Amino acid sequence: AQRVLETSHPPTYYIPPDDVQMAYLSQTPQRSFCEWKGQATYYTLTVNGVQSFNAGWSYDNPTPGFLAIAGYITFYASKVDACFVGDEQVQAQSGDFYGGWITSEIVGPFKGGAGTFGW
Repeated sequence: AQRVLETSHPPTYYIPPDDVQMAYLSQTPQRSFCEWKGQATYYTLTVNGVQSFNAGWSYDNPTPGFLAIAGYITFYASKVDACFVGDEQVQAQSGDFYGGWITSEIVGPFKGGAGTFGW
């Protein structure tokens, strides 16, 4: 996995596609653009008939500075049952836009909560 850090965000963990059970993911029409990483592609997660829309995303053709995460997939901790770093279950970063994973070793404040858009 690749751990990506951005200003005022907890880390985001991008997982190699060979380590993801891709049969549970379907690409959606959702796209977003990051000024640093480029265009993101989104995936809906479906397990036992339950869907979590746009639960994960990847950068298939990232900018040169982020080639290490090309095709790797990350997930919103808020849109899945659980995400772990090692043995520790992470907390989701607040807000619908950001996808950081908060562990006990990570200290905020973080963007995403009410009143944090402009900093």
